[in-house]
Amino acid sequence: GLGEVVVAGRVIPDHFRMDASGNILEQVTGVKKVALRTLPDGGTEETEVPPERVEAPSLDGAALSRLNELATTCEEVFGPGRDIEWAVADGDVYLLQCRAITRAGSSGATARPTVAPPEVVTSVPFFEGVDADEVERISSMFKHRRFSAGETITKEGAGGAAFYVIDSGEAVVTSGGKELNRLGHGDYFGEVALIDNGARSATVTAATEVECFGLTFWEFRPLVQQNATIAWNLLQTLAARLRTARE
Repeated sequence: GLGEVVVAGRVIPDHFRMDASGNILEQVTGVKKVALRTLPDGGTEETEVPPERVEAPSLDGAALSRLNELATTCEEVFGPGRDIEWAVADGDVYLLQCRAITRAGSSGATARPTVAPPEVVTSVPFFEGVDADEVERISSMFKHRRFSAGETITKEGAGGAAFYVIDSGEAVVTSGGKELNRLGHGDYFGEVALIDNGARSATVTAATEVECFGLTFWEFRPLVQQNATIAWNLLQTLAARLRTARE
């Protein structure tokens, strides 16, 4: 299906790492419960993935080989350090976009950073007390996302695998059609998804254009396993949320 469910953090995608010769160095199969597919007459449709395909690899060896050839060609034509977008249809791999990998600040003062500034990381309670080197590493894991006014960021009852920090704009939190809260600059949501990848407890919709930074479950989990400060802060954050819910 289409990649929007990956960008929105609603599925855990497969992870493949290959060397320049096309040898598979690492393969981790994700969990893909929903798919977004195009309709013959236009538009898209969300469907459930058959149980036998939920944890099956999305690409076979032949597709990975063709993808490796495409990546190699892009580097030969456009230079090293490429971020490419691609699609597979009827067994063929198509290049959709190829651009240079950018970092925060690399395109001038007015450019929107592609990774989170350090202050975004340190504003989140469960990253408090983390040393500067670790903050920089975590910053590189956050990815910039933009949502138009009226666009759904997370959907109640749907699978969730990402956590978001709002940089600008306003979002509305609803459950069962009832408005619960409004979020703005510095607010965050979806942290429970970083723990269990369970269903979202509420819908978050962009009231205005929203710029935010997202962190996925599969990137966050190793941080907790390797850093006791983050693990303890996260426990305190979740305990506070539970206490508030009971009051």
